Amino acid sequence: MKLILLGAPGAGKGTVAKLLTKMDGSVQISTGDILRAAVAAGTELGKKAEAAMKAGDLVSDDLIMGIMRERLKEDDCKSGYLLDGFPRTIPQAEALTELLADMGEQLDAVVNIDVPRDVILDRLTTRRTCQDCGEIYNVKSNPPKEDGKCDKCGGAVVQRDDETEEAINNRLDVYNKMTAPLADFYEKEGSLLTVEATSSEKVIDAIKAKLGL
Repeated sequence: MKLILLGAPGAGKGTVAKLLTKMDGSVQISTGDILRAAVAAGTELGKKAEAAMKAGDLVSDDLIMGIMRERLKEDDCKSGYLLDGFPRTIPQAEALTELLADMGEQLDAVVNIDVPRDVILDRLTTRRTCQDCGEIYNVKSNPPKEDGKCDKCGGAVVQRDDETEEAINNRLDVYNKMTAPLADFYEKEGSLLTVEATSSEKVIDAIKAKLGL
């Protein structure tokens, strides 16, 4: 399947994507993960992206489209892909439409995961991430066995710079201003599926019903 997963930061796009990839072998493509890897590696792209990401702002369209153009041509995308965190703006959506047309491909659906703001704030301010392997924990629902230490690799488990309450509020404001209009864009195209749910399983069930799986 070829899907876009829309939803504010913390709406659960990553969790839903991981469950979907197990179903049909499609690959999850998260621009956030790609950018964080570039920052960690100290690449030219990473240096440009780092300042914007720390503040919770959006990285420029030119940088993102360059990444996606290369990524969608890789072999693992032949089985399908789930775009998580992309596109984030109307210009990115228009550029993606052109890119897919050039590649002779089209999306199966655009899934909008609608989660209340207070739920998102609670999720993200309590989330912690391993600096080494990227494993995600939650201090309330899924803490590491040893405080501050990753169960999988022993790395330091920390709160990301963009997951403080101030940064999250900024990210949600940016999302509402620039990304939420994408729902209208894709609704006009007839490809939007909005799911109001805090449970990943309910989102999966809605997607299956929409695609006839």
